[in-house]
Amino acid sequence: MIPIPLLQLSLTPAENPQDVAISLQIIALMTVLSLAPAILLMLTSFTRIIVVLGFVQRSIGLQQTPPQQVTIGLALFLTLFIMYPTWNQIYERGLAPYMAGNVSAEQAWTETITPVRNFMSRYTRQDELSLMISMSGIEQPENSDAVPTRVLIPAFMLSELKTAFQMGVVIYIPFIVVDMVVASVLLAMGMMMLPPIMISLPFKILLFVMADGWNLVVVSLLKSFVNV
Repeated sequence: MIPIPLLQLSLTPAENPQDVAISLQIIALMTVLSLAPAILLMLTSFTRIIVVLGFVQRSIGLQQTPPQQVTIGLALFLTLFIMYPTWNQIYERGLAPYMAGNVSAEQAWTETITPVRNFMSRYTRQDELSLMISMSGIEQPENSDAVPTRVLIPAFMLSELKTAFQMGVVIYIPFIVVDMVVASVLLAMGMMMLPPIMISLPFKILLFVMADGWNLVVVSLLKSFVNV
């Protein structure tokens, strides 16, 4: 008979302060890993991309095509493509020197957060930034470097949502025109009982394919980030 291993979880007193520090580092690492999806949403281009792709699906009228996993996968890989210069700076300036023991943890954190802050500052609208500064109750910063990170992050997310919705409206317009034309034709023919979506859906898909819609959407998303 194969023996079943016994798993035990226990707490033992630390023999020296170094053991406590290692335990705290492990807890901090696990916390960061659990927050990684939220960090990806907050600090990168993922928010704008996934919202715009969602607008594409709903404007055409396709709720399940492409599947949600495909849409999220495309958004993730586009995010990797857009964020590569920023993440490369993070590794070269912060992580690599820290792992080599050339800089302290404080210096590594500063060199790691600086490229991320520069990326967020580049795409944060002044109106949203002013709103968050006024709501936080702090004094007006002299420049973008003086803006606290806790203020910059929500301002960046609001800016990304605003930009994504503006792009979504532009995507919606041609498909709304198709819906209006089809509905008018059916009404003129007296076919009021026939749902317009049944007729307009193939035409919207055909329009999207003939216009090379995916290429236009992806190129527009990439060009909206000038550092690409």
